[in-house]
Amino acid sequence: MDRIRYVLAVLLVATIPPAVIWWYLVHPFVGFWRRLGPRWTLAIVGVSMVSLMVALGMARRSLVGADMGTNWVLAGLGLVCFGIAIGMGLKRKRYLTNRILAGVPELDEDEPGVLLTEGPYAVIRHPRYVEVLVGVLGYAMIANHVGGYVLALLIVPALHLVVLLEERELSERFGAAYEAYRTRVPRYLPRRGRPPT
Repeated sequence: MDRIRYVLAVLLVATIPPAVIWWYLVHPFVGFWRRLGPRWTLAIVGVSMVSLMVALGMARRSLVGADMGTNWVLAGLGLVCFGIAIGMGLKRKRYLTNRILAGVPELDEDEPGVLLTEGPYAVIRHPRYVEVLVGVLGYAMIANHVGGYVLALLIVPALHLVVLLEERELSERFGAAYEAYRTRVPRYLPRRGRPPT
């Protein structure tokens, strides 16, 4: 179990930061990337993020931090969080394809995509980011290394800023349709009394 927890901790600290940084590279500079096109953008940013993952993996000892031991209560809670994240991901995946997830609509002037407003997107505007937060917390509790908890804390403001950047880009791309959607659907938490879809 100790080996599994360590591997989970390494995966957390080596993959989650590049996944978040990806959007910091895309959203603020979307005009530049659109001129470059999706293929070149995905290649340049993708190679950069893989390189960062390798570098973080090499620095894993200092990033993973102290091992706080196997805690079956935390592991159980982590599995619950992980299960919730998987459930959210399965619902979200029907609407948010890998192409959209990679940011192709943001990057392709000829194919700007559609505004997602159905399924989980009818309940909250950013189910993918909520899914990531819940999943990271679950992984951190199962791994039970200090670095995982630090990452779980840092990812909250980091993802919130990504959301703000994304919302600005969506507003520019979809205009009044996005503003109307933003008015009727909450950002992260569903409104009380609204049935889930």
